[in-house]
Amino acid sequence: MSVQGSVHEMKRIAPGMAAVSGEMKNRALLAVAEALSEKKEELFAANTADLKKAAENGLKSAVLGRLKFDEHKLAACVEGLKQLAALPDPVGRVLLDRELDEGLELRRVSVPIGVIGVIFEARPDAMIQIAGLCIKSGNCAVLKGGREATETNRAVFGVIRDAVAAAGLPANCLLQVSAHEEIDELLKLDRDVDLIIPRGSNAFVRHIMENTKIPVLGHADGICHIYVDEKADQAQAVPLIIDAKTQYPAACNAVETVLVHQAVSVEFLPVLVKALRDAGVTVHGDEASAAIVTLDGPCLSGEDYRREYGDLEIALRIVRDTDEAIDHINTFGSHHTDAILTEDDAAAEHFFSLVDSAGVYRNCSTRFADGFRYGFGAEVGISTGKIHARGPVGLEGLTTYRYQITGHGQTVGDYAEGRRAFHFRDLP
Repeated sequence: MSVQGSVHEMKRIAPGMAAVSGEMKNRALLAVAEALSEKKEELFAANTADLKKAAENGLKSAVLGRLKFDEHKLAACVEGLKQLAALPDPVGRVLLDRELDEGLELRRVSVPIGVIGVIFEARPDAMIQIAGLCIKSGNCAVLKGGREATETNRAVFGVIRDAVAAAGLPANCLLQVSAHEEIDELLKLDRDVDLIIPRGSNAFVRHIMENTKIPVLGHADGICHIYVDEKADQAQAVPLIIDAKTQYPAACNAVETVLVHQAVSVEFLPVLVKALRDAGVTVHGDEASAAIVTLDGPCLSGEDYRREYGDLEIALRIVRDTDEAIDHINTFGSHHTDAILTEDDAAAEHFFSLVDSAGVYRNCSTRFADGFRYGFGAEVGISTGKIHARGPVGLEGLTTYRYQITGHGQTVGDYAEGRRAFHFRDLP
């Protein structure tokens, strides 16, 4: 069956998937966890083939690291599925319960989105996390992983599909597509697909956003900042910045620019730059920074600060005060995740109030911007938008809601003509 035909069928069965009980969804998640463990040798063999081909094609070590699927990643995925099964069912939650009039009750109830297309990078563990989140939230899902993980994704999806079907979930609630041209076909199916979630490079995400009528949830850029205030704990600040840059430099929540208050710049920058260079980081910066420390390459200014390095490179800038730091972040950032390092409560609150980002932190690494670390049971991606879901998108972000009214024969005419009146009483 073509992608169009398969997705059209998926749209037809989506209401049935939405109605599956929480108990059955949990049973399916645990069945997937068990099946992955049982079939691990088959999965590892497929991954070895992908790794060999990727190495022959000269892929960077960072890509190979993401592509590798071993005992450690399998164990993390299995544990994640078990944790997901233990979370409350996100479907059927009563978000509003209001009596409009005696015997006329309005409820707002959480429901699955429906059919979701998720296009993600060459990470086999992402296939497991995303499928698990879609199962738990009662959504049908079209899954497309990176071509570098073709064999691993095929093997992993086969295990997931068989386990889900055996657990009694609706047939074909999950679909894997693998060919690049199938993405273009998927993007045209705006009558059947309710949401697209792309994960990957800036250019790829922008291509998705610009070539579909389907709502897109995600982000194209991850330009994150850390501002070192004049009242920062400098001993704490250095390892925190090193973590935010080097723990996983290709991640969208890795810090790209460090802003330093001018009052502490002469004291702090030499220590920071030495620690960064010791960690293998290339350091760029503005003219004011260059007057204090030796930088790599020409001085930065203006639009130079819109760059997402995604590697062991970082930008520095000295700012006059917190307001200039905030202005820089709101101007050049991507509204993803930005942090202030300070012991000054007033400065932190000012920063929290005015930085227009999905995540705003104090005295911690930007790398905490992650659905698993938020206790969401992993994530399907991170959204920098302001509609529907923002930040790491976990179970709650994969649901929407509907309004339900239960009455006893009431008609609008009675209210319009004054025979009855609303009293709008929220119920406990």
